[in-house]
Amino acid sequence: MKVSREQMADNRKRILEAAGRLFREKGFESVSVAEVMKAAGLTHGGFYGHFRSKDDLIAQALTQAYQPAERSAFDFETFLGGYLSTRHRDNPAKGCPTAGLAAETRHQGAQARAAMTEGLRQQIARISEALPSGSAAERRRAAIGSWSAMVGAVILARSVDDPELSVEVLEQVHAWLADATRDPSRAP
Repeated sequence: MKVSREQMADNRKRILEAAGRLFREKGFESVSVAEVMKAAGLTHGGFYGHFRSKDDLIAQALTQAYQPAERSAFDFETFLGGYLSTRHRDNPAKGCPTAGLAAETRHQGAQARAAMTEGLRQQIARISEALPSGSAAERRRAAIGSWSAMVGAVILARSVDDPELSVEVLEQVHAWLADATRDPSRAP
């Protein structure tokens, strides 16, 4: 039975969404193609109609994960609060691909690393553009530092077995960045 172009596009989207969730939750190596296809509600046999390999799927899932859900105005303070929250910490499958997969991506192929690189560039640009003051160079430096601190805070908060310390890391990095980004020229 032939599948329409619309159905193929819908199936591909479902596969990418399922792969993105599973990869962020479990990591690249712990997720099989069969598991992704099952999560997408499709059979394993249809995979190669959409992707050349698991490596291709990884790269395309990373690219998809970096696409903003909505194109509304980007407010850094709101983003900062949501990113450094216990809700984000506790839901890696729906969270940031950088915090969930950056360390693993270095072991992946060139296509996946390129997707991670582009995601990093996009985040730096979004944050830089949203910062309230400072020269372009100061805002870019503050954006790189802020993004690095945010990702690191989420990774650390997820990795400890002390709930109080985990929350403290999120709260303190949030407070520090809120102060630092109000005036990027004074950021550490």
